[in-house]
Amino acid sequence: MQQLKLMAAALIVAAPLTQAAALDAGKSQINFTMKQLNVPVNGSFKKFSGNVVLDLKKPEAGKADITIDTASISLPTAEAVGESKKADWFNVAKFPTARFVSSSIKPLGGGKLQVTGKLTIKGNTRDVTAPFTARQEGGLTVVEGVLPVSRLAYKIGEGDWADTGTVADEVQIKFKVAIPASK
Repeated sequence: MQQLKLMAAALIVAAPLTQAAALDAGKSQINFTMKQLNVPVNGSFKKFSGNVVLDLKKPEAGKADITIDTASISLPTAEAVGESKKADWFNVAKFPTARFVSSSIKPLGGGKLQVTGKLTIKGNTRDVTAPFTARQEGGLTVVEGVLPVSRLAYKIGEGDWADTGTVADEVQIKFKVAIPASK
């Protein structure tokens, strides 16, 4: 009888974990826009993975854990890509990944939600909050939003690159995450 109780308890604890869905990387995107000499420069990360739980009927129970391969950065020129991987920027040799882990999701009304969590880039962790929308597209839940971050808070662009007259401090991270819709 004791073993049956332990098995039941283990299933109850594990149940939320089994509902986490791996994001569909082929239908998801992580892009960003920064300004260099006040001119917008767009980039993206081509490799990322994660697990997301989001039931639009109960968004408060949602969770997200997304890991980005910083070496997969894409920028308009090969020179910019090479520079961005160096120690002053993403230092991909020492910090090969960036990670976002949510702590809460709440509805804002009018089809909008808000996610709060911790974003870690280059070994620096900061609390972040971003509004987003979520919609059903066939068998997928598609989440889209924009997260403004301070690059200097994460020590992105150190040394001579810390001058915000050349590269602005604010970076807009635009995310689109597609996950299998909850049943």
